[in-house]
Amino acid sequence: MIPWKQLASAPIPGAPAGDASALTLWQRGAEFSIRIGPMTLMTSREHASEEALAARALERCREKRAPHVLIGGLGMGYTLAAALRVLPARAEVVVAELVPAVEEWNRGPLSHLAGHPLRDPRACVHIGDVSALLRGPVGVWDAALLDVDNGPSATIRDANARLYSDSGLLDVHAALRPGGVLAVWSSQSDAGFAKRLRRAGFRDEELRLPTRPGQKAKPHAVWMGLR
Repeated sequence: MIPWKQLASAPIPGAPAGDASALTLWQRGAEFSIRIGPMTLMTSREHASEEALAARALERCREKRAPHVLIGGLGMGYTLAAALRVLPARAEVVVAELVPAVEEWNRGPLSHLAGHPLRDPRACVHIGDVSALLRGPVGVWDAALLDVDNGPSATIRDANARLYSDSGLLDVHAALRPGGVLAVWSSQSDAGFAKRLRRAGFRDEELRLPTRPGQKAKPHAVWMGLR
């Protein structure tokens, strides 16, 4: 078997010192993975649920003339690419990415994986915390897609917990336009998060999606919250 090779490492802003303070990029043959310490966050083999996150959330944006979409977390570009396949020509997609090197990786060794989505003129990258954008002007976004952690109960850094809290979800609710949708990716279900969505004023739905088409392994969860 071909061994994994580490290609790069990048510090995570605001992360405590230790193994979980940096993202690392790995390659084995044609396969790539991004890890934090010993934990694999994502691989190029398993991305069906991330693509479904975008496709399902943005169904309501197909008929809009110029939808304004926020994606939290660039990852390997699969969520962005799936969003661009759905959205019309005048859409604007802002991807908030906390770690600058992730954008560099997506313009370099990872660029081909999702079909070079950062070359699309509808997309731009904002280097910074997605929470700051969600605390900005109200009624700005038609959709907000969050894929910045392994889920509401498995955050990469402590500061991200606010995103999934009552106050954080109220920020999202205010930032969305009427009829806007919030979609949140998670590696597992979380009943407490579903209750917080409802308290914030969202009509919620939980989807269970495979990581790869036809896979029988434990599916990932995607929450959809309609404003």
